[in-house]
Amino acid sequence: MFASSIPKEDIKHLPLIKFEGTIHTVETMEALDEALKIIRTQEIMGFDTETKPTFTKGDYNHTAIIQLSTMTDAFIIRISEIGIPDQLKDILEDQGILKVGISIRDDIKELKAMRAFKAGGFLDLNEVAKELGITQIGMKSLTGIFLKARISKSQQTSNWETKELSPGQLSYAATDAWVCIKIYRMLMDKGVI
Repeated sequence: MFASSIPKEDIKHLPLIKFEGTIHTVETMEALDEALKIIRTQEIMGFDTETKPTFTKGDYNHTAIIQLSTMTDAFIIRISEIGIPDQLKDILEDQGILKVGISIRDDIKELKAMRAFKAGGFLDLNEVAKELGITQIGMKSLTGIFLKARISKSQQTSNWETKELSPGQLSYAATDAWVCIKIYRMLMDKGVI
């Protein structure tokens, strides 16, 4: 049903996709409360995180952003600004909201280093892909294999703790979470999961 891998050269020639919905930047408790009004109504959301990169051995940065996305709304939650308050911790623990991501084990581990919580309702698409016989995993590969498309990774190593995120950073962050829910919904439609 799906190719087990896709050559990097082939990915370069696939159509570029990006999130086209509404991006909500959440950097205050008031904005978080507003975002949670939508988030709490969801059964499935795309999930990702971003961390300011380090370029010196031994340096370490905490996670700066949690991204949660529906098909139409992406929430860029700046935990470098607001931390992980109880309301957000509740979402991370909520079994009733499926949070779908790619390579999320380390994301969850990093978040737990910032605030202890019992992760609930997470699904790693890398694990689903492996069960389907796919040997080449990761966001770029799975987007190519499942969606026959590619996403831009140009903002990956940008400063996620900057005072104001650029439009490019917001689009990148929203797209990463949105692609996860898009892949999940496509697999659901095909009866794979």
